[in-house]
Amino acid sequence: MRHAAYRTLALLCAVIWSVTAFAQAPDATAKWTVTNKKVSDNVYELTFVGRIADGWHIYPVDHKYTPVSVDYPGQEGLSAGKLVQVTEPVDFQGQKVFFDQVTLKQEVTVKGNPADIHGEVSWSGCNDEFCAAPEYWEFSVTLGKDEGGAVPQEGRDAAKRNKGLWGLIIEAILWGFAMLLTPCVFPMVPMTISYFMKQSGNAAEGRFKAFMYGLFIILLYTVPISIIIGLTWLIGGNAVTADIFNWLATHWLPNILFFVIFMIFAASFFGAFEIELPTSLANKSDAKSSSKGLGGIFFMALTLVLVSFSCTGPIVGTVLIKSTSGEFWTPMVTMLAFSVAFALPFTILALFPSLLKKLKSGSWLNSVKVVLGFIEVALGFKFLSVADQTYHWGLLDREVYLAIWIVVFSLLGLYLLGKIRFKNDSPVEHLSVTRLALAIAVFSFVVYMIPGMWGAPLKALSGYLPPIETQDFVVWNYAETPAVPSAVPLADDSPLKSASDKAGYGEKYNLRMPMGFTGYFTLEEGLAASKELGKPVFVDITGHGCVNCREMEQRVWTDPRVQKIMKEDYVLVVLYNDDKTKLREEDWVTTGEGKVLKEIGRANSYLVRSRFDVNAQPNYALLGSDGGLLVPVRGYNLSIDGFIDFLNSGLAKFKE
Repeated sequence: MRHAAYRTLALLCAVIWSVTAFAQAPDATAKWTVTNKKVSDNVYELTFVGRIADGWHIYPVDHKYTPVSVDYPGQEGLSAGKLVQVTEPVDFQGQKVFFDQVTLKQEVTVKGNPADIHGEVSWSGCNDEFCAAPEYWEFSVTLGKDEGGAVPQEGRDAAKRNKGLWGLIIEAILWGFAMLLTPCVFPMVPMTISYFMKQSGNAAEGRFKAFMYGLFIILLYTVPISIIIGLTWLIGGNAVTADIFNWLATHWLPNILFFVIFMIFAASFFGAFEIELPTSLANKSDAKSSSKGLGGIFFMALTLVLVSFSCTGPIVGTVLIKSTSGEFWTPMVTMLAFSVAFALPFTILALFPSLLKKLKSGSWLNSVKVVLGFIEVALGFKFLSVADQTYHWGLLDREVYLAIWIVVFSLLGLYLLGKIRFKNDSPVEHLSVTRLALAIAVFSFVVYMIPGMWGAPLKALSGYLPPIETQDFVVWNYAETPAVPSAVPLADDSPLKSASDKAGYGEKYNLRMPMGFTGYFTLEEGLAASKELGKPVFVDITGHGCVNCREMEQRVWTDPRVQKIMKEDYVLVVLYNDDKTKLREEDWVTTGEGKVLKEIGRANSYLVRSRFDVNAQPNYALLGSDGGLLVPVRGYNLSIDGFIDFLNSGLAKFKE
């Protein structure tokens, strides 16, 4: 039976791999040729002709978001003039576009006597339903030769697409491994160890169950996402998808459920009771040894996938955006790579307890369980905190959360020193070096947390703790720089003034700015302030339950250089995508499909999806006073210098 199961699983894996490995990317939406002629000494005119596929169009060189452009990366000794459109674009759905064919010309000046030049044409093709991912065509031109200078289209494009796909796969694998250390995934480590420590059976059965655990994790990520991508492809939108994932990550019901599950496991670790299957179910499981325990293992895998979603959401959101941008197979391959890397550490952890059973059992084994119980109590409060933040219950402000952690880890330290005993513990007659080292580490951690009660940022815990603005007593030690006004009055005839009075929107719905900043909670207010103050708009796409958002705020936004630029040079707009507060009727938002959105989070989520083409947090957009993007949207990245460059690039573009 077990060999048959292995063969079935191997066949399933082979099918999944074959489907993804042999999937072909779609053909290019435009095919290009290039010729050149000499204008004067060292000056040449390049002519680019693009033949656009039927049913598709591309945008002109001055389009804000996806223009056709020509670049010469790595080409030394070359300066390029303005890219001129010989073909006139036509009006289509309120925009200028090219159909069928487009001709572009550009003069380049070269130094010395290079035999040829290399470059790249980039564009994004669109049809009536969606836009494809950005496409690239690399070319090489022999100077002074009018014909034959173009590199074959198909070979270059295929190489470019393959390079991009492998880059996405490698990035997904790295993200999969990194997710193990995130606040919403790490709590499952002790739960996994404890669960598989209780599993009975021989070594072969332990390996089988560990393998099944990993396979369930992979399938739970890959299969539903693939189905969703398919439905998104057919329907042509991702609003429903985003709502489902947002519900899993931020709604009170799943978060309270996870909190209760963690507390139940912790009580079991402390010896209050044993979590076992009912006798009748256990007997049925024994009757089929090849499938014994698979139901519980599937539940553990499902819990891991659901619990981890608020941290894995950004990579999943990126994959889903790709599926709505014209790609189909690439997101599935990327998600498969991500899930395999994500599942591998947990598969190893599932194997580890079976190895522990070969060691001599004793009181140390119960001590491990108790330590895991304390950790489960501390980490379980993260889920209660998410619900508390998104619904504004006010139960777990930052100092309350910290107080709980300080008490929990203090008790853990006392337990390690033998000052506390549970019913299944043996007396600690002497203190081992291991216990002493662990106790020192735990009490050092407690000492580190104590200043947080008075507002210390505690950057190492930024992803776990509620935002610092929820703390009643905070001493701000950040850069003292002027802030933008909290409100700018709108003229009655201003085109940016909505039908309802948006002034005081944050106070109306009990919203708070992150990190003590001042700004706005609606894009209308921010754009109006931008016009009044002559500053660009910084849009913070965030969420109360977004752990990566808290890390960005504590690790990047607290830098004095970042604070200075954001407060002096930008108008801040904060859009919470998971806030469950009900909007008043005058603030309801109606989508293009006629759906009425009645919550702050749903309205903001729709806004950022439709306007910025993102559905994950954190993301940051820099806008001009007209609402247009100044530079591409930036996501989660803890590089302070990179963030400063991002802000400065937006300022430079705004001043042009």
